[in-house]
Parts: sequence; C-alpha cells; structure tokens
Amino acid sequence: MENNNRRSRRRQPAKPKVCRFCEAKANYIDFKDAELLAKFQTEKGKIMPRRITGNCPDHQKMLCEAIKRARILSLVY
Repeated sequence: MENNNRRSRRRQPAKPKVCRFCEAKANYIDFKDAELLAKFQTEKGKIMPRRITGNCPDHQKMLCEAIKRARILSLVY
C-alpha cells in the first residue's frame, strides 16, 4: 500500500532561475569583490555550474574569469 502512495506523488514545477547579474544590469563582474565571488563557489573552491546558479551564459563566463583572476591574486580559494 505504501508503494502506491510513493508513486502517486508528483513534483511541483521548479520556479525559473533568473540571472542576478542581468537583473542588476551588470556589464562587468569585478574580480576584487571576493564576497560576491565566494557565493558562486563550493566549499572546496569549485565554480558552481549555470544550472545551479541560474546565470546566463555571458555572465557565467565573466564570473568564471573573475574567479580565476581572484584565485591568482589569492583573494578567493
């Protein structure tokens, strides 16, 4: 009987993710803003993918460059 209940459950549709940089109309992501860049990294220091963060392709590319530049200067891990 419990098996039937598990099958009948349905997921709610996920709400669409919106690029926060597009909302702010950002043309450039500054690599010196370590607090902002840390939000887009895991605890191990890996860059979070687009499908999780919800960034558009252009801003995700800028974000990756900014994180990599900040790593070189040891601003983020």
